[in-house]
Amino acid sequence: QVQLKESGPGLVKPSQTLSLKCTVSGGSITADTTWWSWIRQAPGKGLEWMGSMAYDGSIYYSPSLKSRTSISRDTSKNQFSLQLTSATPEDTAVYYCARGSVMGSTRWQEDYDYWGPGTQVTVSS
Repeated sequence: QVQLKESGPGLVKPSQTLSLKCTVSGGSITADTTWWSWIRQAPGKGLEWMGSMAYDGSIYYSPSLKSRTSISRDTSKNQFSLQLTSATPEDTAVYYCARGSVMGSTRWQEDYDYWGPGTQVTVSS
């Protein structure tokens, strides 16, 4: 059973960098044909795909967030991370990491099979 767990600060000040880690157990982030994604949901809004890293290290970002987003991984710890620079209150959301089979998919039920529980991040002074 694959499990994902997000971790990181729950409160970030405006203009600072939002940093989160996703720790994966029960499966490798280098397993063939897997995509490891960051997805968020702001209050009152739908899910938003932020970016994905493939099993081979390829990375793709949402065009709307590309200039502020960075995804990286530590294969020795089976973790992947998100950094979002220049945070604003509009970045307040529940942040999820998830495993999928298609890069950038927004077919949440069909293309993602494992999700972390989510972590609330609030951007506020």
